[in-house]
Amino acid sequence: MKLMKKSNFPSLLNERWMTDFFDTDRFFFDSDLLKPTSVPMLPPVNIIEAEKEFVVEMAAPGMDKKDFVIAVENGVLNISAEHKVEHEEKEKDFTRREFNYQTFTRSFTLPENVSDEKIVANYENGLLKLQLGKKVITKVPPRKEIAVH
Repeated sequence: MKLMKKSNFPSLLNERWMTDFFDTDRFFFDSDLLKPTSVPMLPPVNIIEAEKEFVVEMAAPGMDKKDFVIAVENGVLNISAEHKVEHEEKEKDFTRREFNYQTFTRSFTLPENVSDEKIVANYENGLLKLQLGKKVITKVPPRKEIAVH
């Protein structure tokens, strides 16, 4: 028995190279670039803890301030955005329409020491920055046992 390596390089001995080379529609439409991804693209996030606040920085270029919806509910910070762009160009012989749609949602469970009333959001130059003010949590005094005399 002989072991032979199979080469993916097109050969004149098989007809596959002609199909792959000339069948550009199949190559284009079966491409991985056109298949929908199951995982949506989420913007990267940096979380920085300072003495009096947490800072959340999210890279979201191409958005507007009005595209963001930021809410706190049951100790969870929800950040979502939706941005739509439509462009239509009409010429004598053709019409071209382009659409762009971006959307994402990110959720973060807030620690107990974040104050809901001290959250400030700012969007500038493609960077969404949230400042989450901390609140002082008083410690529960430890249990003290009293001796009976």
